[in-house]
Parts: sequence; C-alpha cells; structure tokens
Amino acid sequence: MKSTQYSEKTLDHFRNPRNVGVLEGNDVAVGRVGNPTCGDLMEVFIKVKNVDGVDIIEDAKFRTFGCGSAIATSSMTTEMVKGMSLDEALEITRDDVATELDGLPPIKMHCSNLAADALHEAIKNYQAAVEKEIELPEDVPSAPSCIIGREEFLDRGVYHSVIMDIDEFEDKRTLVLHTGDESIDMALELTSVTERVILLTPAEMIHTTEELAEELANSSVKVLTQSRLLEVRGEFEVERVLVKNLDEDEDYELHVDAVVIID
Repeated sequence: MKSTQYSEKTLDHFRNPRNVGVLEGNDVAVGRVGNPTCGDLMEVFIKVKNVDGVDIIEDAKFRTFGCGSAIATSSMTTEMVKGMSLDEALEITRDDVATELDGLPPIKMHCSNLAADALHEAIKNYQAAVEKEIELPEDVPSAPSCIIGREEFLDRGVYHSVIMDIDEFEDKRTLVLHTGDESIDMALELTSVTERVILLTPAEMIHTTEELAEELANSSVKVLTQSRLLEVRGEFEVERVLVKNLDEDEDYELHVDAVVIID
C-alpha cells in the first residue's frame, strides 16, 4: 500500500502519534483487540473521572502493535474521546474514526481500523470493574504444561531460550511466554533488535520486582494479560499462535514469527 493512498492527516498521526503510552490506577481500564488477518494488536487505556454524576474520560492513551493505519486510528481515537462521557464514547464507530482522518484505504477499513473496538472494550471493562471486582479462576496456571506445536516447531520458530545470536530476532514479531523474571528480562533484551515483542501471561497483571515493572512499563513490550497460549501454528515454521482470552473465554489467532518459552 503506497503512502499516497493515505490522507495527510492519517500520515501525520502515523508519523507523530498522539497519546502513546499506558495509564495506571483504580480509575483506569484497558481494552485490547487483535486482528488475526493482519496481526494488528491494539491496547486503548482510559482514565475515568466522575463529574456531577457523569463518568467522563479524563485521559486516553494507546499502545499498538501493527501497521501505519493501526497506529493512526489509535492515535485519532484517543484524541477524539478525551472529555467525552462513557455513553458518548461508546457511540464512536470505525467510520467516525476514518472520517476524522479524512478517509482510509478501503482495505484498511476492516483490517486495521480497530481502535474504536478497543475503546469499547476498555469502557465495558471499566463498567464491569465498577460493578464487581474481576478475578481470575484459581486454577489458572503460571505457565501451561502443554502447548500444541511446541515441540513440532522447536528451533523452527519456537525457542526455549535465546542464548543463540539475538540478531536472528531482528524485526521479528516475537511472543514471549511469561514464566518469571527471566522471561521478562528476555522480552526486554529482545527490544534491542525488534520493537514487536509481546509478553503473554494468564495472570491479571505481571508480578515482578519494582525495577523490572518500571522498565517493562517504559519499554516497547506489549503485555497481554489474562491470556493463555494454546497452540503454535504454521506450515514449515512458526506463522501464528492460538491464544485464549481468559476474561472473555474466547480463542483468537495472532500472527507471530517466533515464540520464546523459557522453562
């Protein structure tokens, strides 16, 4: 897709994205969506403040693992929702975002224009958290004992360590299974050769040292919580993985080039 097929406003939000980062606190919620076709992954964070009995989005940020249009739509969405009530923000559609960007190439409308979906997920998660505290099932393991395709793709995209030349991971979409601080260190180290690193954990949050938590938050690593790796898939090498969203009890595919599982 040539850049000339994008509007100047879209290119501006891609080159100079607004509101990149994360938000934290009891008044913050996050929505995550992934597209199995394009491999895009989006996280939208909202900070909510009650003003005269109305829940208002005081701030919004995003982290996106994807193409230029995915970044641009995430940037525009977070700009649009600031100051809106939750009800107003729930009315924002993909078309609204595309219109604000002066249009998107048709192929990107359904492939990468998912930021509004992530926003809606964040709002629903916030509203659910207000009603009751969400907890993971007690039987969720820290790491799965059996992953389909783990041995089949060993050294063909699946690695039990990254002792080998780390440059082999340059620009690769790499999924690291969270199995402790060593896996966090590995995810952070991989960011020196690729900005497309995902750290996956079945827990509601990453439990680690204060130092590692801060370093992780300030890195380009995308953290997928409440998610379990079920299967590694591909033809001759790793091409994608099957992930279960434990919160929604749904399975979806994510396109990756490498999977790191440190025992």
